[in-house]
Amino acid sequence: SALPGMENFSDVAKAAWQTDDGKATFCVPMASVIHGFIYNKDAFDQLGIKVPTTNEEFYAALDKIKADGTYIPMAMGTKDLWEAATMGYQNIGPNYWKGEEGRTALIKGEQKLTDPQWVAPFAELAKWKPYLGDGFEAQTYPDSQNLFTLGRAAIYPAGSWEIALFNTQAQFKMGAFPPPVQKAGDTCYISDHTDIGMGLNAASKNADAAKTFLSWVASPDFATIYANALPGFFSLNNTPVKMEDPLAQEFVSWRDKCKSTIRSTYQ
Repeated sequence: SALPGMENFSDVAKAAWQTDDGKATFCVPMASVIHGFIYNKDAFDQLGIKVPTTNEEFYAALDKIKADGTYIPMAMGTKDLWEAATMGYQNIGPNYWKGEEGRTALIKGEQKLTDPQWVAPFAELAKWKPYLGDGFEAQTYPDSQNLFTLGRAAIYPAGSWEIALFNTQAQFKMGAFPPPVQKAGDTCYISDHTDIGMGLNAASKNADAAKTFLSWVASPDFATIYANALPGFFSLNNTPVKMEDPLAQEFVSWRDKCKSTIRSTYQ
């Protein structure tokens, strides 16, 4: 907790690596990942589709892609259950339970998973079924990745960690959009999940050297190097980081217009 550099992180950034009372922090926060949708820009241009911002626009886009028949509208399978849970439920869910407002209320016992705002995302996911292509029930996570990067699917429910891999595999221009809101003008919420931290073994024989290293990990210099070396893993440092990758820039720009939360099942 007293490590030089820890002042560079907000309470939210440190929360994933703290005791519940917040009195002890045991890791240096390194990176978060952001959920949203990555799309094939060439497909959207070809079909004259604008990036959707509301649910109505989202389903209109999916309908148009399906009617054309060139592309599977959306690449997501349900064989690997975590895929639908993470890139589906945890992706769109914060717009329903209002991010941290709902998540913290759940922890306090003020809300229940059977409340409407927690059930509604499941109803939305059920609506995705006609757009996932034939055999999605047997489709694994790597299958979904391949369907998108090979240009066979137009939209991919995503985590930002896909950026580096997709950049090496996709032979088309990509864009990204945040989870569509229920109606125009609604506050948008994104899963900006505290994903990676680094700690020190209390029994280490090299504690002093490790503390020196961890202080550097907590610095703005490290944040810039790391965020650009691994696009899609975003710095949790308070200092703004300039990123070179355009897709990473798009994802992180949502922090300015949407409210961030973490996955509801992770605390």
